[in-house]
Amino acid sequence: MQKRMHLTVSGLVQGVGFRMFIDRVANELHLDGWVKNRPDGTVEIEAQGAEETLDELFRRAEKGPSRARVTGIKRMEMAPDHSFCGFTVLM
Repeated sequence: MQKRMHLTVSGLVQGVGFRMFIDRVANELHLDGWVKNRPDGTVEIEAQGAEETLDELFRRAEKGPSRARVTGIKRMEMAPDHSFCGFTVLM
């Protein structure tokens, strides 16, 4: 069963390869969705897939790549969006 979640990650998460890290993880987990930087310095992620793979993405986003320093992460569950196809890094 497909689930969808929206994450907002705060801390030192821009300029440290965070989006590329999430893109790699999402593709490894076969998730659909996107990741993007926000003007306020946070990173926004929307991902869809099996519940256990979304939980794994969340766990990895809490740590991020080695240069990142995650200080907070907000998670919101959403209804699945069947228009998603693959995972994308948005600018």
